[in-house]
Amino acid sequence: MLSFCRAASLDDLWRGEIKSIRLRGREVLLANLEGDIMAFENRCGHKGLPLDHGDLAGCIVTCPAHGWQYDLSTGQGINPERARLKRFAVQVVANEILVGFDGEEADAAC
Repeated sequence: MLSFCRAASLDDLWRGEIKSIRLRGREVLLANLEGDIMAFENRCGHKGLPLDHGDLAGCIVTCPAHGWQYDLSTGQGINPERARLKRFAVQVVANEILVGFDGEEADAAC
């Protein structure tokens, strides 16, 4: 069962913007892809570096360290294709972005 934490307001995440927030002891990357809100673990699969300082072009984020790329509409790696970001469930309720956690993370405080 998922447990949701308030992450941000829609007003805090503009279209075409990414930002990092800390929830339940994890760095979470929020992305507003033309009104679709996505959430992923904020770390590149290569060296674990944060992606929120990377470049976002459309739905593609490029890691600032070594150029790995991910499609933020799915979390799938583009370069290299074998990479994948851990994705979190998202709900938007009354202009608030909520991120869902399961397992042990669901028991931690927001």
